[in-house]
Amino acid sequence: MTKLIRHGLWLAIGPGFSAPIFEARAAESTTNQPLLTIDRIFDSDEFSGETFGSLVWARSGQGYYKLHKAEPPRKGSDLVYFDCATTNQEVILPAHAFTKPGGWSVLPIESFQLSEDESRLLIFSNSERVWRQNTRGDYWVMDVTSRELRKLGGDAPPASLMFARFSPDGTKVAYVRGNNLYVESVLDGAIVPLTRDGSATLINGTTDWVYEEELGLREAYRWSPDSQSIAYWQIDSSGVREFSLVNYTEGMYPRQIPIPYPKTGQRNPSARVGVIPANGGKTRWLSIPGDPREHYLAQMFWASNGVDLAVQQLNRRQNTNLVFLANHQTGEARPWFAERDEAWVEHENEAQWIDQGRSLLWLSERNGWRHLYKIHRENGAATQLTRGNFDVTGVISVDAASRVIYFEASPTNAAQRYLFRVDFDGSGMEQVTPSGQPGTHSYRISPNGKFAIHTYSSAARPPMTELIELPGHTTVRKLEENKKLIEKLDTLKRPSTEFLKIAVAPDLELDAWAIKPPDFDPGKKYPLLVFVYGEPHGQTVRDSWGGKRQLWHWLLAQRGCVVVSIDNRGTYAPRGRDFRKIVYRQVGLLASSDQAEAVRGLLEQWKFLDAKRVGVWGWSGGGSMTLNAMFRFPDLYTTGIAVASVPNQRLYDTIYQERYMGLPSENAEGYRQGSPLNYAGQLQGNLLLIHGTGDDNVHYQGMEALINELVAHNKQFSMMSYPNRTHGIGEGANTTRHLYGLMTAYLETHLLKPCENPAREDADAVQ
Repeated sequence: MTKLIRHGLWLAIGPGFSAPIFEARAAESTTNQPLLTIDRIFDSDEFSGETFGSLVWARSGQGYYKLHKAEPPRKGSDLVYFDCATTNQEVILPAHAFTKPGGWSVLPIESFQLSEDESRLLIFSNSERVWRQNTRGDYWVMDVTSRELRKLGGDAPPASLMFARFSPDGTKVAYVRGNNLYVESVLDGAIVPLTRDGSATLINGTTDWVYEEELGLREAYRWSPDSQSIAYWQIDSSGVREFSLVNYTEGMYPRQIPIPYPKTGQRNPSARVGVIPANGGKTRWLSIPGDPREHYLAQMFWASNGVDLAVQQLNRRQNTNLVFLANHQTGEARPWFAERDEAWVEHENEAQWIDQGRSLLWLSERNGWRHLYKIHRENGAATQLTRGNFDVTGVISVDAASRVIYFEASPTNAAQRYLFRVDFDGSGMEQVTPSGQPGTHSYRISPNGKFAIHTYSSAARPPMTELIELPGHTTVRKLEENKKLIEKLDTLKRPSTEFLKIAVAPDLELDAWAIKPPDFDPGKKYPLLVFVYGEPHGQTVRDSWGGKRQLWHWLLAQRGCVVVSIDNRGTYAPRGRDFRKIVYRQVGLLASSDQAEAVRGLLEQWKFLDAKRVGVWGWSGGGSMTLNAMFRFPDLYTTGIAVASVPNQRLYDTIYQERYMGLPSENAEGYRQGSPLNYAGQLQGNLLLIHGTGDDNVHYQGMEALINELVAHNKQFSMMSYPNRTHGIGEGANTTRHLYGLMTAYLETHLLKPCENPAREDADAVQ
């Protein structure tokens, strides 16, 4: 028997009130015990599992390069070449080859690239976080033959370079430093500053906060195919109002961190694309028409002829994607083709040239489903390649020699993902993934299209990785089977997981999964907890391994809770354009209504659910949906946990919120109705608010505005602020364990235990 100790945690219950809650923690090891604990999941590596990790394919496609931890007592990692057709392995560079000049330490390698001829290695190390990712650090070049190791950047301070990339001919490296773009020779170390006007508000070769967060643009430059020029974005955020984060804990006085952040309806940064010679010179700016403050340049890539650039321009409403072909020598740009939608167009279109540069491979929803098209370079005409009532969810690889496109889709089950292929002319479409492996499949295909690293998981099993041969999907060898994790999971008293469809209208069913307690007894009454996201750019109902969050849901199930997740209309599920875009201009309204209707359907269908104990929790957009559930349907939901929520849509950024809601000046009432803040007075149940005060994405400002509104309506609630934590609330010692311990204790108190009246009317009520 495991002895339990009661550890007290404290929550603020609105301004001026606090009360203790308690959490059961294990006082001794629970390894190989049948029940999960918070410590086992979040304070140990017991269920971490193994991943195959990153690799770099050899240009031939017959093998790949991978870092392999050196055998003790050696430190560092060897660079190893693995041959696909055989079991042969070759150490290309032993760990000691990465000893820094001076012989005092081995370089810790975080990632690496290879030059096109594979004669040089570009190494990333000593990284620092910039917004979401570690994108600033040190770069080193290693000559594979001579083993000469040299740091790039000259006298640049440590960890100051970003997005270094070899030129196609491998003789130069471009990188960003201090918002300027540089090129450095790998032969003699000569550095050429291509731009000199970079500043806090004028950004060359990378992007500002909103372009990075909402358009996924970080590395904002592209080498020309002949290595003679670089095309790059320049972002001007001058005039964009700053939002200041405040760090109270770094010293005796608070430190302000100003961030140019355009909130809905406010002034945007401007963007333009220019081309500059790689040996320095004057930038030639492309003549893309339109007010740069009212348009976005979402994607840019070179044509195979090395002369033209394709540039995607979104209007501010993001319902038109106008694609230009621009001549980099003259700067002249001509409209090539356009993608339009009454709601919004998707910006994540990593287009590729095919047919020897005569056509562009393109994803479009123009016929109601997301399908592959060829856009002909000569006239911009489109030829549809894939057909049917299903969505293509992504292009995986193009095999030019075989004239085959590999793509991801799941025609019959929106929760799963499989590999398909189709010929360049649209014929021969077939599923490549074996039909007997339901779940989620991902692939990293070799340049020659002959081999792939295949990773497969489901809600019932952790990831398995193998090397396969294409097109037959024949297993060559297993690479990582996660046997230890599977054996560990087999020692648990495992809940059951099922996928289901919930009818919310005569002609509409929503996808869902449900986790039921071990030893489930339909004659008992169980509390229900809904895990929600619900917004347009996320999907929670996936048949894939969910890691530690899934294990936490298992823990709750072991403690007697049924956990459910539902994908309402408007989520990023592959169920067609209309399913996704019906929420346009009404985010927060239709989605929360769908969720509530689905919960009512479950309560009606599953009599073992206790209608007096219905909880909901979510993060970010899911936090917002939790607030909408608690405020709009107070008779249905009795307990909610909203993490990093957006209570007022007007306080979020332009690109995301305006994409789905339109401009505030044109949809003021939609913004008001869609913001849960305006319905806070309807709260009846138990609500826990959680936010990081250093959240640069969803500002703590929104939480404070919500607190004011709840106080004004005399509504009691609980809250936890994590100082200086960002949107993921993961920084700092013990933070993740503390967060999930906090949420577990709250659910134990308010949801898992039978309760006659979950509402708290008295200001002095004790949890």
